[in-house]
Amino acid sequence: MSIFALYSMKGGVGKTAAAVNLAYEAVRSGATALLCDLDPQGAAAFNFRIRAKKKFGRKRFLKGGKHLDNNIRGTDFEGLDLLPSAMSFRNMDLGLDERAKNKSYLKRLLTPMRKDYDYIFFDCPPNLTLLAEHVFRAADYVVVPCIPTTLSMLTHQKLVEFFKKNKLKRKKMVSFFSMVEQRKTMHREMIAQVGEREGKFLNAQIPYTTDVEQMGWARQPVACFKPHSKATQAYRELWAELQMLR
Repeated sequence: MSIFALYSMKGGVGKTAAAVNLAYEAVRSGATALLCDLDPQGAAAFNFRIRAKKKFGRKRFLKGGKHLDNNIRGTDFEGLDLLPSAMSFRNMDLGLDERAKNKSYLKRLLTPMRKDYDYIFFDCPPNLTLLAEHVFRAADYVVVPCIPTTLSMLTHQKLVEFFKKNKLKRKKMVSFFSMVEQRKTMHREMIAQVGEREGKFLNAQIPYTTDVEQMGWARQPVACFKPHSKATQAYRELWAELQMLR
């Protein structure tokens, strides 16, 4: 069982779209998967037409055990379950701070679920917080979408430095280019430059396309309503690469 955390310090880079589509691609290939929506905005759950139960929130999440199990929801896709977020997740750091001595608390919280799923995906909020650090320790791989622009790559480098400073395994951080527009010279040049010096960027690139934007309207993975689109193929290629990581 592997845990993939979709994370970026920068918002608006296609993180949630990647989490939703990768989880779908996992079950499409015959696996079982759980998508944990850790972002209080709840966009991942929205894309699967799911809401959290009224009494579910940060405190119950951190209690773990039956409090998690009772709030996992099935989706329309066989093998794919979802743990929705709640607005109180915005204060997740408060609960984790009380457990500050145990930096692997989230990892321990999810250990019982390892026997139930082939893959677990996190859709993380775009903040470098205590929750993020717990996610980094819990995940087998931290998957980072980057737009091929100067500012996005600067943010990416800061995340690399954070991993080094906090003695997190650099090899678990893998990145890919997202919202790529090949017609833009900057995008092409940035991808070429990074390819020369970075070994941890995957080959798959997610294009900037209205098909991905329409997920919010269709409220389902892009492959379900645009099965032959470039975006569908790109997410499929991305998932194939992630499966090969060891």
